[in-house]
Order: sequence, then C-alpha cells, then structure tokens
Amino acid sequence: MGTAKVSNSSSEGQNVSNYNETDVILNVYDLTPLNNYSYWVGFGIFHSGIEVHGKEYGFGAHDFPVSGVFEVEPKSCPGFIYRSSILLGRINMPYSEFREFIENVASEYHGDTYHLISKNCNHFTDDMAQRLIGRHIPGWVNRMARLGSLCSCLLPESLQVTKVKELPEYHEIEDGTESLSTATPGDSTEIDDTDQEKHLLSPKDGNSDIAFIKEAQS
Repeated sequence: MGTAKVSNSSSEGQNVSNYNETDVILNVYDLTPLNNYSYWVGFGIFHSGIEVHGKEYGFGAHDFPVSGVFEVEPKSCPGFIYRSSILLGRINMPYSEFREFIENVASEYHGDTYHLISKNCNHFTDDMAQRLIGRHIPGWVNRMARLGSLCSCLLPESLQVTKVKELPEYHEIEDGTESLSTATPGDSTEIDDTDQEKHLLSPKDGNSDIAFIKEAQS
C-alpha cells in the first residue's frame, strides 16, 4: 500500500507539472498579399503574436496611456492574414504566474507608445520570447522595421505612427479579472475618420474577440 501511495503522489505531481508546462509559439501574419512574393527574397511586412497557455498575445496602438497588449484566439487575429506558426520553446509556468507576468509586461507597452519602426508588435513578441525562453524571434519577421529605422526620417508620419480606431474599455472576463476590449467604431468619436489609413489593427464592427490586458498596478 505504501508503494501505491508513492506512485499516486508521483502521478499527481507529474500531472501538475504537465499542466504548468506550455509551448511558446510565434504566430505570424501577413499585412499585405504582396508578402507572397517578397517573402521568398527575405522581405515582407508582418504582424506577430505570441501564443502561451492557449491564448495569443499581441501589441497594438490606441491613443491612451494604458495597456496596448491584447489577447485573441490563436491564429485568428482580426485584420491580418495568418501565415505560419513557429515553435520557439517550452516553459514550465502556471497560468496564474503567467497572467501576473503578462500584466507586468503590459505596463511597459501602452497603446500610445506604439511606433511602427521602433516599438511595434514584433518588438513586443521578440521581447516576450527573450523573457520567457531567452531567445529572439526569427530576424525576417521584423526586418522591414530594422531597415526602416535607418531611413525613418524619409517615411511619412502615417507610416511611422499607426493607430487603432477602437477605444479600449475594461470588462470582466471568465476568471474574474479585468481586461480591456475595443469599442465599436460607431462609439469612437474622438479619432477622426481621416486617420483611417493609419490603423494597424482594425477589428470588424462589434468584434468581441480582442481583449486588452489590464496592466499590473504599481
């Protein structure tokens, strides 16, 4: 009987360990169909999100000094064309610990600090990858931003700074914590429609699949 108890305890411990383990996956999206041609010569304009514990996390722009980090279902970020997934590694981190981690990260990525060349979605996923598994995302994912940084003074403002039209709002999610969602374009009156071409992330009207992460309180 003593042996059986040890075996059960070991099995339970293994189950807990397996539950805490999760893949860290980079999901890459095309921003333009032209990537189908430029990709093969090492160029392209991409969006990326980092998938952990069954959710995908990205970074987008808005006009407020609050979290621009959002979560969506993996491989389904609205407004982009899914291209591929890259397994970056595997970590052993309980979901509750990861949630605290992502909320702390969110405090460093406010929506109004988004910049297409110097602080975009791919800079965010690269930072996440380094913190979680100690490695960078593939260089080709953000190559255009690095090239743009060499001649950013030549880029029009509409390409240097991008915005999301939807305004962030807090709401309750399943685990009882708060996150941010985007208001519909009809509710957004503070951003002029002439800025439409600047929008990087453009959820469809009424889309509730995007939830902005509430940043940790300092």
